[in-house]
Amino acid sequence: MSNSMDRLLQENLEKRRLQHLYRSRVRVDSGCSDQLSVNGKTVHNFCSNDYLGLAENAVIADAFKQGIDHYGTGSGASHLISGHTKAHCDLEQQLAEFTGRPRALLFSSGYMANMGVIGALAGRSDAVLEDYLNHASLLDGGLLSRAKFQRYKHRDCYDLDKKLSASKGGRKLVVTDGVFSMDGDLAPLPQLADVCGKNDAWLMVDDAHGFGVLGNSGAGIVEQLGLDIQQVPILMGTLGKAFGTYGAFVAGSEALIETLVQFSRSYIYTTAPPPAVAVATSASLELVKKDQWRRDKLNQLIARFRAGAEQIGLRLMDSKTPIQPVLMQSDAQVLDANQKLLDSGFMVGAIRPPTVPEGTGRLRITLSASHSEQQVDALLDALDRC
Repeated sequence: MSNSMDRLLQENLEKRRLQHLYRSRVRVDSGCSDQLSVNGKTVHNFCSNDYLGLAENAVIADAFKQGIDHYGTGSGASHLISGHTKAHCDLEQQLAEFTGRPRALLFSSGYMANMGVIGALAGRSDAVLEDYLNHASLLDGGLLSRAKFQRYKHRDCYDLDKKLSASKGGRKLVVTDGVFSMDGDLAPLPQLADVCGKNDAWLMVDDAHGFGVLGNSGAGIVEQLGLDIQQVPILMGTLGKAFGTYGAFVAGSEALIETLVQFSRSYIYTTAPPPAVAVATSASLELVKKDQWRRDKLNQLIARFRAGAEQIGLRLMDSKTPIQPVLMQSDAQVLDANQKLLDSGFMVGAIRPPTVPEGTGRLRITLSASHSEQQVDALLDALDRC
């Protein structure tokens, strides 16, 4: 049995390799920073989601250490048993205030938050409609909810309206990324909110890549677009990207959060995040609110990269966020360019199907406030050469 299983699996692996879709891990021997140690060589890091450069911040690290001194290294149980500490309570309250919502609920990861929210809010007699380019965690949540699952065309409110109007579902849940993780473009949230209001649907926004980056205070795309809890009743954000720590949260009404506490399986049946991480994230939140210079610098670097990329003829996508995809002609070219960049001292993401649709492979370049103008210019020179 084992031999036949391995033979079949190996055939599938070889097929993927021949299609230039094989995924490989790169071992990093240093912490998350603008530079990484890879295979004994220092490379410039243009592939992390540490948008504000907080993953190596000394203030956050000190808070983490203090949290460990007080709480130890683990929570020991789920939130509903004995794992819910004062550190978790404080952070949830702080996140609720920051997002302008009555309550927030911590999850161990963005994937678990999305799975848990969709599964708790929709079932067999309901309908879940999602943007075609949503993150895999949102798509998986919709599929596994057992609701009637549909995808509408990317950022196409007319297509969504048509599908919602024809839907016979009881509850209707519309789910979208705020910032699309592979394209870097924004969801048309005001228009989506109008369509949902017209069709008595609930709108859920995953703002993993906007939280900390967008908005006057860094509260994300909902703040930037001036939307309220009536228009976007379900808001998810992650803490392992711009916030530089780990985990995720959902913010919304008292009824929403209590519903998740009672019915969200990925919240109920998993160990709570370490309290020390919550302590560190509270410190991170203060820096996100206070350090406007980080967002200002990030936006300057984005503009610099896009201007330079246009000069050398790169095929960019319509993104004004830290996510800057460079489109390639083939998946083989993606791998070739990625390796040449790594050989030149630059680490970027090599993104191919099924993460993105067929024919849209790209180098996923991400910018951080920890980068310098000189690093961005050097990356552009390397892209021009390869």
